[in-house]
Amino acid sequence: METVIFEKGQPLQSTALILKGRVIVQGEGVRMTIGSGNFLGMCDVWKKEHSFTYVALDDLVLFGLPMENEKQAALYKNDIEPNLEAGNMLMFAHGFNIHFGCIKPPKDVDVTMVAPKGPGHTVRSEYQVGKGVPCLVAVEQDATGQAKDLALAYALGIGGARAGVLETTFRTETETDLFGEQAVLCGGVCALMQAGFETLCDAGYDPRNAYFECIHEMKLIVDLIYQSGFAGMRYSISNTAEYGDYITGPKIITEDTKKAMRKVLSDIQDGTFAKDFLLDMSDAGSQVHFKAMRKIAAEAPAEVFGKEVRKLYSWSDEDKLINN
Repeated sequence: METVIFEKGQPLQSTALILKGRVIVQGEGVRMTIGSGNFLGMCDVWKKEHSFTYVALDDLVLFGLPMENEKQAALYKNDIEPNLEAGNMLMFAHGFNIHFGCIKPPKDVDVTMVAPKGPGHTVRSEYQVGKGVPCLVAVEQDATGQAKDLALAYALGIGGARAGVLETTFRTETETDLFGEQAVLCGGVCALMQAGFETLCDAGYDPRNAYFECIHEMKLIVDLIYQSGFAGMRYSISNTAEYGDYITGPKIITEDTKKAMRKVLSDIQDGTFAKDFLLDMSDAGSQVHFKAMRKIAAEAPAEVFGKEVRKLYSWSDEDKLINN
């Protein structure tokens, strides 16, 4: 059995290192033996030049595609679809291309998803310390009757079961993931921190103070929420901070904010966001808008002063999650 795994932010090496040498499932109707210490590394697949590579781990073959959603459909069409056989499995780490119809697999293959709720380097680092990143599991097609069992086995193999595995659908994962990224985790949080930083600077405060108060301390608060929820965070802060939380939060996140969030969700649900995104990323779009937004964001005062502030930290760059 060959399992094709599309990735989203999960380096192939991380997956291979986690799975190497593990027997995941050996029971009635399902057997997934992953690696006997024979790590073949990155190799050309199908014995010829291709735009993607794979790692062979005994019974499981991991195909590592570029993480970018906008490139997967062409790679699938050109390199994977012609080589699929009945009974193969396509496994995704994000539902974008299936949900929005960019990739349309044949009916005689399994189509599953195991979506770790964190980037690849975190999946690896959490696994190494005996923990795991929670995973979402979904089955879009079950041609063999074993799709769910194999998907759960893979989630177990990368440590997801240590934290929890939640069954979902491609639609739900895709739409909630995109909404969370845009309205809260990336778009919302970054815009909120940026606005706070700019408000203090506009009022004449030292940008370094503004950076610490509105950006640096965000991690400290989020870590508390991550471990103990909102109540645990509020238990840990001063009464002054907690009082300000209650009376000021609703002034910032108003009904108009929620209305804007509902519009964001609607654009995701009806495909507007996907259409605009894929157009900008296409050869015709040439990423002009995307690169312009990236340039503007990189030149923002909060980013410029942030780099200077972070240079003062005593810890080594070796502890950084990314090399930027």
